Amino acid sequence: MAKIKMKTPLVEMDGDEMTRVLWKWIKEILIEPYVELKTEYYDLGLENRNATDDRVTVESALATKKNGVAVKCATITPNAARMSEYNLKEMWKSPNGTIRAILDGTVFRTPIIVKGITPYIPTWTKPITIARHAYGDVYKNTEMRVPEGSKAELVVTDENGNETRALIHDFEGSGGIVQGVHNIDSSIESFARSSFNYALDEGKDLWFAAKDTISKTYDHRFKDIWNEIYESEYKDKFAERGITYFYTLIDDAVARVIRSEGGYIWACKNYDGDVMSDMVSTAFGSLAMMTSVLVSPDGKYEYEAAHGTVTRHYYKYLKGEETSTNPMATIFAWTGAFKKRGELDNLPKLVEFGEKLEKACIQTLEEGIMTKDLVNLVDEGVKVKSVNSETFLKEIRSRLEKLLA
Repeated sequence: MAKIKMKTPLVEMDGDEMTRVLWKWIKEILIEPYVELKTEYYDLGLENRNATDDRVTVESALATKKNGVAVKCATITPNAARMSEYNLKEMWKSPNGTIRAILDGTVFRTPIIVKGITPYIPTWTKPITIARHAYGDVYKNTEMRVPEGSKAELVVTDENGNETRALIHDFEGSGGIVQGVHNIDSSIESFARSSFNYALDEGKDLWFAAKDTISKTYDHRFKDIWNEIYESEYKDKFAERGITYFYTLIDDAVARVIRSEGGYIWACKNYDGDVMSDMVSTAFGSLAMMTSVLVSPDGKYEYEAAHGTVTRHYYKYLKGEETSTNPMATIFAWTGAFKKRGELDNLPKLVEFGEKLEKACIQTLEEGIMTKDLVNLVDEGVKVKSVNSETFLKEIRSRLEKLLA
């Protein structure tokens, strides 16, 4: 069959270690034989980020703003050990953090569900998407140790030099610790609009949870902004789509989630989203089966896997040893990008290709062929065959060929 043609290039962000190897194999085995791939390529591997003083990350994010859809491989966020391993000029920031800041985006993470792998919470028969606000709170905090006898105050100085003060704590009798966190209205507004738009895209109910009963100014500001935007911009759209939005307290949300069947989007503040996305991915089975998409309020999309670069497998690969690394989330990053690009460019064949590639992946797993990480997760009585990464990709290809015939 003739290769599927594209109009607008995808922004392609290459990455690091074992996921970089998988990236190449996925393109060669599952994409390039069927799609006349058109991408604007950026190498976000750590060596190139170091060589370009991280300009390449900024350039890739700006290209995403221009083109509208990107697909990203997992990347290293360097620590002290990586400084010497890669001979880095400095400890470069997280590429994901840089891209999120430039796109002003919200991260949505959704598990891939297959028959034969029952979640640890068996009532979860539909995926639960976590929407994580990617700005502020404890991730942009200022904190310090406080000696005994000190007094900590919250001080805000307005543009005219006027101060407003509030006592945090008088450390008489014992030293301690103090922390300052913040958020900004514009980021909370972007978080809300991205979440409302994504819920409309997906046709799923949207929940938002915080703790305004305790945090009567901070968390209450989140609640108020979300409610104002919903009432003025999205209430009628949600009614037309047949979906609902509601706010609840974070502890009530957790109880509702545990009792639910899934099938909704759960929006969380930054820290809550960090914790809950790991909880949800683990409860559904594996982080390697967790998709991730960054969505900006003006409709720009960056798809990636939710996991890291699989360093341990990469060191084995460098020694010439066989690896059984799960490529599912990385494949679904590509399929998500193809489906969105096809939708925006009115290319139904590209959308269909993304859907059929996902179906081929699911069929392969449900027929018992999988990478080693999933073998111990399958239900009792399901026959499985553990294979290496390349074999797994070729098994997917054989099923894809039948679906495309």
